[in-house]
This record gives sequence, structure tokens and C-alpha cells, in this order.
Amino acid sequence: MDIIYNKEPIAYDAAMVIMQKRVDDVIAGDASEAVWFLEHEPCYTGGTSAKAIDLLNPQFPVFETGRGGEYTYHGVGQQIAYLIFDLKKRQQRPDLKKYIYDLEQVIIDTLSSVDVKGERRSGRVGVWVVLPDGSEEKIAAIGVRVRKWVTSHGISINVNPNLSHYSGIVPCGISQHGVTSLEKLGKSLDIADALLQNIQKTFF
Repeated sequence: MDIIYNKEPIAYDAAMVIMQKRVDDVIAGDASEAVWFLEHEPCYTGGTSAKAIDLLNPQFPVFETGRGGEYTYHGVGQQIAYLIFDLKKRQQRPDLKKYIYDLEQVIIDTLSSVDVKGERRSGRVGVWVVLPDGSEEKIAAIGVRVRKWVTSHGISINVNPNLSHYSGIVPCGISQHGVTSLEKLGKSLDIADALLQNIQKTFF
């Protein structure tokens, strides 16, 4: 498996070209699996379930993508990990729901390393935190695409993005809950090493 780090934010469309080439090569047996850590230049992306009504005031470029899910925001201050895995190798029996569950667990374990309790919610993909007043806010998103059981896209954890940028969309189609970040919670911001360790522990 290759571990790849982007030092500078990369445009979403440029990243998609690179990622899909890697997926093609893994399917063809010409490349190894990979985990790619990066940040995107500010943009909104729509998954296969995205609804036009949820695009409220797009102040950044909008990209339609083949991943699952609805509209989300990407920008500087998010820790993104794109996972290009062959699920035939990673699971005894390829199972997309199990893969998403495992990605949620990777995020929950990573947040735990900085004393943040992340939680699942039935019917809401991603990871949430409960605030002292009992309200819930989303801290991490998951969007996945699978082709011939090779995965692409992955996870995004809000470290210290500009949360006001989410105002241009209804994030993931959910209007009744907010969005948060590690910075907003007053927590440590360096989680890349912990994230990689939990990915390796879960899938390898």
C-alpha cells in the first residue's frame, strides 16, 4: 500500500483525475492500493443523492461526483483521506455497508485520540458529536464509490475549516443539525498520524 501526502491544497477536479487513474490501475493490477491525505481548495461537491434544492448559495465551484451522499463542502482545514482499496482483499466477503461502518469506526477511534467522543446516528452516514446542551453537530463526512470492488473517495474530518462556508448548502441534506470542527471544540488539530494508524489497524 502506498501512503501519499499532498503538501498544498489541490483543486477537486484535478484530484479526481489522479484518483480515478489510480483506481483504474488497481483494477488492472498495475498499481498497489493507496491512502491519499490531502486538502481541497474550497468547493462544494454533490454525490449521487444530491438535491438541487440543497444548493442554497454556492460561493465556490460546484462539482458533481460519483460518490454516494448529498452535497458537502471541502476546503482548507479538513483532513481528507481518499482510500483506494480492493475490498476483495480487505474483507472476507466484500460488503459495502461493512466498509462504511469500518470507516466510521476509524473516525471515532481517531477523534478519541484527541479526547473527542464521536458517535454514529441511525440513518445519518458520518460521525457526530453531542454538545453540552444536547444538540448534535457533524464533525466528519463519508462518501464512497466502489467499482469492481475497488473503493475511491473516503473520509473528511473537520479540523479547522471556515465553518461559515457550509452556509452555501444544506450539508448532506440535513438542516436540523449543525457542523463543527476540532478547533471549535477546543481540541488538538494534528490528527493525520492517528488517522493513518487507525486505517492500518482496521483494514490491514
